[in-house]
Amino acid sequence: MRRLPHHTHALRGLFAALLTALAVVAALVTAAPPAQADTTICEQYGSATIQGRYVVQNNRWGTSATQCVTTTDTGFRLTQADGSVPTDGAPKSYPSVFNGCHYTNCSPGTELPARISGISTAPSSISYGFVGDAVYNASYDIWLDPTPRTDGVNRTEIMIWFNKVGPIQPIGSQVGTATVGGRSWQVWSGSNGSNDVLSFVAPSAISSWSFDVMDFVRETVARGMAQNDWYLTSIQAGFEPWQNGAGLAVNSFSSTVDTGGGPGEPGDPAACTVSYDTNVWPGGFTANVTVRNTGSSAVDGWELAFTLPSGQRVTNAWNASVTPSSGAVTARAVDSNARIAPGGSQSFGFQGTHSGSFARPDGFRLNGTACTTA
Repeated sequence: MRRLPHHTHALRGLFAALLTALAVVAALVTAAPPAQADTTICEQYGSATIQGRYVVQNNRWGTSATQCVTTTDTGFRLTQADGSVPTDGAPKSYPSVFNGCHYTNCSPGTELPARISGISTAPSSISYGFVGDAVYNASYDIWLDPTPRTDGVNRTEIMIWFNKVGPIQPIGSQVGTATVGGRSWQVWSGSNGSNDVLSFVAPSAISSWSFDVMDFVRETVARGMAQNDWYLTSIQAGFEPWQNGAGLAVNSFSSTVDTGGGPGEPGDPAACTVSYDTNVWPGGFTANVTVRNTGSSAVDGWELAFTLPSGQRVTNAWNASVTPSSGAVTARAVDSNARIAPGGSQSFGFQGTHSGSFARPDGFRLNGTACTTA
């Protein structure tokens, strides 16, 4: 048998090593998850899913002019909003993101519809992006009905106006003021001909907030416009534009409906404790956050929601992802600390900037349950 020269063996070895390296690279490329491209929706009632749990809808019903929304990882932006309608009538659309069911379109894994009496909390958070060259409101649309319907128009609509620009007003007339969720609101009541509407209007713009939707539901029940044996069917956040609107954005949105009391035993009002330790210097700060599970059941895949005071912005974080960088934020576990055992705790931290006087967040919610603060 003819023996191959030494340099041929060397070339074979080099070629084999090259093939091995290429295979490793190919495996890495294959294993890397593809980046999720933004989706632009221009169909009148077109929709898309974000975060695997919410639905973004174009929902253009008051005009034939083109409107397009583009989804993001955490919300959407209104990329085209042609046309206008009279400001003394209905808006031209309601581009929005929702948890629940809207005209048979239900968000993945939703707890809704759910009976009002069976819901302990329904924490939600929002961060809006406003524009000045349009006439619009920025509002939540919360739907209630005597039946657990997933199609058509519900009996009562709650609207929370976070902002309004231009000569527009809610349906009906102002019937007073109220303090709900720790904030003051103008209260309007009326009917649009197909359902009753109760509107809570902020005296000044709110760009971000974390709150309990059930505070507004219970206020609606107290005013006789719903009953405890009715159903909450949908929680939506978006904009009603009358004129223009391109550039409006929901930067982030979250919604959870707690029908079992959150971590720990059902109905446990506070099964978590949060300590928030800071180091502050002019223009900057760090925060070290410890989340303790005081319930009797493990918490898997934890998320901690809180609102950064105005002027604060996250620049980097460790042991958790914190998004968005300001306003109503959510810290999400990483693979190495995703489980909090009963009586156990997990910690994370972040660095940020601040302007003006420094303040701490007012409250924290672990997977939808309000926590006590250590």
